[in-house]
Amino acid sequence: MIPRYTDHAANERTFLAWVRTGIAVIAFGFVIERFDLFLMVAANSMPGAAVQGAQVALSKPLGKYGGAILIAAGLVLILTAVARFVRTGRRLDDPATYPASDVRAEVVWSSVIVLLIGGFSAYLVLG
Repeated sequence: MIPRYTDHAANERTFLAWVRTGIAVIAFGFVIERFDLFLMVAANSMPGAAVQGAQVALSKPLGKYGGAILIAAGLVLILTAVARFVRTGRRLDDPATYPASDVRAEVVWSSVIVLLIGGFSAYLVLG
C-alpha cells in the first residue's frame, strides 16, 4: 500500500481537473481562431453592407489574436498544473511540515488567471 494514498489520489484528481481546464481553454482558442477564418471567407463571399460588418469584426486586434492568446493561456495552465502536482507530491512524501500560506497564494493567483481568461473569453464572445 502507498503511504498517504488518499492524499496522493486527491493531488492527482486536482491535477487532472487543471489539465481538463487547460484543454478546454486551448479548445476554445482553436474555436476562436477558426471562427476568425470563417469570418474572412464569409467577408469575401458577401455583397455590400454585410462585407463592412465582417470587416469591422475582423479589424479588432483582440479578435484576430484572441485564439492564440487563449491557446497560450491553456498551455500555461497545464504547465502550472504539472509543476504544482510534482511539488505537492514531493511535499506529501516529506515528513516536514509546510505553511498553508504558500498554497493560498498559489490558489489566489491561479484563480486570478482563470478569471482573466474567462473575462477575455466573454469579451471575445460578446464584444
